[in-house]
Amino acid sequence: MANVVVVGTQWGDEGKGKVVDLLTEHAAVVVRYQGGNNAGHTLVVKGRKFICHLIPSGILHAGKVCLIGNGVVLDPQVLLEEMDDLKDLGIAVGPQNLLISEKTHIIMPYHQRLDLARERAKGDGKIGTTGRGIGPCYEDKVGRCGIRAVDLIDPAVLKAKIDHNVKEKNFLLQNLFGEEPLDAGAIYERYRLYGEKLKPLVTNISLVLDETLRQGRNILFEGAQGTHLDIDHGTYPFVTSSNPVAGGACIGAGIGPTRLQAVVGIAKAYTTRVGGGPFITEALDADGEHMQVKGAEFGATTGRKRRTGWLDMVVLRDSARLNGLTGLAITKLDVLTGLDPIRICVAYDCDGKRLTVPPASLAALEKCRPIYEDFPGWQEDISGVRQLADLPKSAQAYLAKITELSGVPIQIVSVGPDREETIVLSNPFRS
Repeated sequence: MANVVVVGTQWGDEGKGKVVDLLTEHAAVVVRYQGGNNAGHTLVVKGRKFICHLIPSGILHAGKVCLIGNGVVLDPQVLLEEMDDLKDLGIAVGPQNLLISEKTHIIMPYHQRLDLARERAKGDGKIGTTGRGIGPCYEDKVGRCGIRAVDLIDPAVLKAKIDHNVKEKNFLLQNLFGEEPLDAGAIYERYRLYGEKLKPLVTNISLVLDETLRQGRNILFEGAQGTHLDIDHGTYPFVTSSNPVAGGACIGAGIGPTRLQAVVGIAKAYTTRVGGGPFITEALDADGEHMQVKGAEFGATTGRKRRTGWLDMVVLRDSARLNGLTGLAITKLDVLTGLDPIRICVAYDCDGKRLTVPPASLAALEKCRPIYEDFPGWQEDISGVRQLADLPKSAQAYLAKITELSGVPIQIVSVGPDREETIVLSNPFRS
């Protein structure tokens, strides 16, 4: 038995969905432990594209159980639409393969309205949120006035909480942001119906995990976003509202840390970022455009164009330490085909001082400039390669340098979007 956590090591969008899909074959249960529908996992299987926003990527595998943990914030409308979309694709979704923690917090319409109103009010200083209500929902969770899945399926409790919360949110919307008020009654009727539909899926996820462990079966934990969007350890305030780091798996699913055996960090062979915030290695030139176009760098959830740049080893090393990485999965290596030289940022220059870890101060981070080492590129199409030794020598050298600089062995290399376009060096469930 082994339990594996998959985390993003950059700012999200690293290709976690493909790696989770690949590893699900070896797991009985797949758990999503944080985030909301501000994240999307894009999977390509035999040429067919699937985008999962809330449901764990393992849903594409028959006989697997997918869990939405208490650390997730859940928009019931989005979840039900996603279930319908999967059904249209021939994938049945129900209690047999999808369960929701009774402690999962629910995104409400007032969360979305406040999210959008705040971003508009910030003008040029906006964070770049998706407007899905993620942050305000987490605020209510911490403020102890949130609505959980267990409340969603109890009409009396649901109505009382909505009536109480809407009064406060309407005061903010009207008096602070000049917005129209919300109708508590209409929200209740809508969400009561959502509760009826989702009730068969709501249960104690922690107990399900414990029983899985007792049976000696493997569990795969799936995070959203990336380490440097972590509310505690990321480039604050340009971060998400939860903890994507591996430690978040324990809190967000209800499992003890001694139950985890491996942590796989997903890193693109280059770096991308969506929205605002510092990006030291951003390439605002033809090389950056090459990565953007060839990598199809558009957000799976928002469709926003991603910012692109060279691999930042300062960021990756920080992630290795914060997550206790036992292995790396390098994605989109094929996107670098045709670029020469290929660059790795090995340190930052901050007012003449060499830094090997990101400074906590946003002001200091904005002063940082990348210190690069250059490596030869390659021109060959590598999408058909399935063995490391068959990659061009310069691609092998590039991967070897990543291992050397990060101190973490590479276990998986993705050379294309499809599930089959992958080089597996070692299985995290067997390592």
